[in-house]
Amino acid sequence: MVRLRVVTTDDWPLWRDVRRTALAEAPHAFKSRLADWHRGGEERWRARLELPDAYHVVALLDGRAVGMASGMPGDGVGDGDGDGDGRPPELRSVWVSPEARGHGVGGRLIATVEAWALRRGATALRLAVLPGNAPAIALYERHGFTATREPGELLADGVTRELVMVKALRRS
Repeated sequence: MVRLRVVTTDDWPLWRDVRRTALAEAPHAFKSRLADWHRGGEERWRARLELPDAYHVVALLDGRAVGMASGMPGDGVGDGDGDGDGRPPELRSVWVSPEARGHGVGGRLIATVEAWALRRGATALRLAVLPGNAPAIALYERHGFTATREPGELLADGVTRELVMVKALRRS
């Protein structure tokens, strides 16, 4: 059975290990590269987990990390303040190991980040995905995300942009 664990700064070794595994297993799915995360040591990993109001979760199967996701705070729209001055919270760093794919782990990770966003008063959740990552796009679409017309960040090739997707959130 898969268990989800919210990680804190004290869990930096777990986060480091799952992040490195994700970057090694699916380099095509992330803008970051594994080599980018070998520098900095404990301080760098703790800093990632110390980002104010961020939320990080790891999926564990028999004590082994088999997935991860993060929720990053937005800066206005969708955070419940109604001032329209920015973006809703973001779903980031979603990854599920090959052994756990097809068993609902990705959906559980997405749902837990959605619940975090709702607790923060968000009315939407945003994400950016690499346009060629069809399995991830299909996962997000199955969970209610739709593509926007918003131009995503420019990728390293200087031509391609991330695909920005959003999901309206509703309290049940």
